Amino acid sequence: MSGLVLSSFFSRAQSLNSSDYYSVVSINLFVTLLCACIVIGHLLEENRWMNESITAIAIGLCTGTVILLTTGGKHSRLLVFSEDLFFIYLLPPIIFNAGFQVKKKQFFRNFMTIMLFGAAGTLVSFIIIASGASQLLNKMGIGALEIRDCLALGAIFSATDSVCTLQVLNQDETPFLYSVVFGEGVVNDATSVVLFNAIQNFDLTNINFVTVLQLFLNFSYLFIVSTILGVVAGLLSAYIIKKLYFGRHSTDREIAVMILMAYLSYMLSELFDLSAILTVFFCGIVMSHYTWHNVTESSRITTKHVFATLSFISEIFIFLYVGMDALDIEKWNAVKSSPGKSVGVSSILLGLVLLGRAAFVFPLSFLSNLKKSESEKINLNQQVTIWWAGLMRGAVSMALAYKQFTLSGHTQQQKNAMMITSTITVVLFSTVVFGFLTKPLIRFMLPSPKHLTRMLSADSSPKSLQNPLLGNGVDSEADLGSPNVPRPTSLRMLLTNSTHTVHHYWRRFDDSFMRPVFGGRGFVPFVPGSPTEHSVHQST
Repeated sequence: MSGLVLSSFFSRAQSLNSSDYYSVVSINLFVTLLCACIVIGHLLEENRWMNESITAIAIGLCTGTVILLTTGGKHSRLLVFSEDLFFIYLLPPIIFNAGFQVKKKQFFRNFMTIMLFGAAGTLVSFIIIASGASQLLNKMGIGALEIRDCLALGAIFSATDSVCTLQVLNQDETPFLYSVVFGEGVVNDATSVVLFNAIQNFDLTNINFVTVLQLFLNFSYLFIVSTILGVVAGLLSAYIIKKLYFGRHSTDREIAVMILMAYLSYMLSELFDLSAILTVFFCGIVMSHYTWHNVTESSRITTKHVFATLSFISEIFIFLYVGMDALDIEKWNAVKSSPGKSVGVSSILLGLVLLGRAAFVFPLSFLSNLKKSESEKINLNQQVTIWWAGLMRGAVSMALAYKQFTLSGHTQQQKNAMMITSTITVVLFSTVVFGFLTKPLIRFMLPSPKHLTRMLSADSSPKSLQNPLLGNGVDSEADLGSPNVPRPTSLRMLLTNSTHTVHHYWRRFDDSFMRPVFGGRGFVPFVPGSPTEHSVHQST
């Protein structure tokens, strides 16, 4: 019997051409490595220094070394990097799950601070890194960098890695920091990609005021339209599921509609050259607010875990590949004649990342504190933590660098190879070293008992500590639409309590107009087998 099995295996292997066989082997090994990352990450769950990002990168580096040795130094990769693979297949589940699982109350409570850091802060970082790259890298003797390359570097290294950041913050111990860093990470990635795409679409040979104005207007257009598209896609999915109610016949259909509508929003945004990251993020928020409440209870549980699992696998896949690609011999061969220049370029870029981050975190924190009460202000320890947590660079930076400086994952030009290897160096160093030190830094800067005490005093009630940022838990009615919410009696009160006031009026509009049309908690009509059936039986 075993002889027949082996014979069948070899006959099938011979029937495949060498390219197909290599692809099958590569996929098998990659899936095995993904399983290994999950198992080892679980075993290191309680480790003070390690997180799953570092674990995946370390396994990728070890695997790349083994492949490099077994192939005689020819290559270290199982798969050739494709920015299309990253942007079309791996990034959508990560960003959508971030929007779908977000605790909306925490997110929108800190919305102005998040937008200040995520949008305005990214622009400041972009300007500093692009200017520094233009002034310093051209003196390194690596070849003349065009203005488009320098601006692209500004966008590439302005993109923080929210995946790494969220793994080193505890949402129960630091809910405010978690919400700010989480929201900033998503908005930051979207802003960086929008800037990168805007740069590609303009003639930058002659920069003047008109060019800068057009760039800003194009950026604003992409930002606003992308958000609107995501909201419309989410509302459309809610309306379809509410009206047709697939769950009465098959829960599979309503789950399929949610998944496909989310992915459709992303691809439509790509089709129209918008910011797909923003689109799918806000689609996730709207779906969690309306669509998720229109499906059956079993579908709610299923979708929540399916989206989280797809996001988790995509994150591990990305970091595993980054670790293997770091040893790609093709790129290092192109720069091996000048290792000193490679180290110098990497050091300059890392220094610009540190400077660009500091240039907006501390000044914008000061501006944000101007309209806050003493107990709600971002103190110095929190500012340092926000600055440090956003220093990590990851897959978005890698993908944008490949898109700018390579062709189909390959490059032979020294200048382009230098940019790729420097990006890899900065990504690895920031992820491993900064990620390695973030946990002890947070424990040193923000001791749990004191920080929790501060959060209790900063919030109107201690209930906020029980409402972490992520999760689809239902907000209390007291917070969402209580008639006891204080009304502003002057412009000063309006500015002081703007978040609560806007939230109050939004809740009234949502309850009166949006939920009756698009469904959501409390407005789904009773249908046998519907999500409301269980609650109706309980009340009777």
